[in-house]
Amino acid sequence: MRHEHSVLTLCGELQVSPSGYYQWRQKASHPGPRAQEDQALAVEVERLHAQGRKTYGSPRIVRELKKGGRRHGRRRIARIMRQKGLSGRQKGRYRVQTTDSNHNHPIAPNRLLEAREVTAPNQIWVADITCIETGEGWLYLAGVLDLFSRRIVGWAMSEWIDTPLTLDALAMALRHRGPPPGLIFHSDRGSQYASADFRSALAQASIEPSMSRKANCYDNAFMESFWSTLKIELVYRRDFATHPEARSAIFDFIESFYNRQRSHSSLDYLSPVDFESKNP
Repeated sequence: MRHEHSVLTLCGELQVSPSGYYQWRQKASHPGPRAQEDQALAVEVERLHAQGRKTYGSPRIVRELKKGGRRHGRRRIARIMRQKGLSGRQKGRYRVQTTDSNHNHPIAPNRLLEAREVTAPNQIWVADITCIETGEGWLYLAGVLDLFSRRIVGWAMSEWIDTPLTLDALAMALRHRGPPPGLIFHSDRGSQYASADFRSALAQASIEPSMSRKANCYDNAFMESFWSTLKIELVYRRDFATHPEARSAIFDFIESFYNRQRSHSSLDYLSPVDFESKNP
């Protein structure tokens, strides 16, 4: 309102000093070196946040900047992100039970309890099933994860939660990885993994089956962690109208983003593909 009233009158009404007002104007029109650096840094932070599909919080942004030779404190990056309205992962919405352990199939022992530390790819795979809500009903997703690199090595989607779904995910993993005999395949006690057809597929590939203890979700925590990442960073941000729409988005998330681009804190902020290439 300085064009309608004198600065002196306005400052008196707002209880600020005229010198303070002019100092503020000078600072706003001529930002100092630190403010100029923050402006340039904010552009890079916005770029990295978009590159991370708007899922990266300040810790990952800090590490991505470090990869480019720029070192900045987490508090500074968090402040810039707040100012720009940038945030990381979203909260969850629901949890659906997908394990049916009420069956008469044999249960494999939990071989993870006595397994040695994983030192290379294709030593231990873990598997599970989750469901995705769409406008056409549930879409079921089976995944197989390599414990060494956290890479999703096999996956399949279907409108039915049955043994063919898990067999398709296993077939993809076998086709892409060609694991040596003795690999441990860990899953829950669901009928899809305990069925005769699935046990036969494992035996033909010389794979050792392993199953979680009863009612113990922590035995398969690595797959639970991946499902959480998928849901929070993709599914809860979208409303899928159809199964094909969900299939396309999930394919892109797993193969283009999660396996090849997304930085993982447990892998020294490398993607699974980069981690495997550096640790063959």
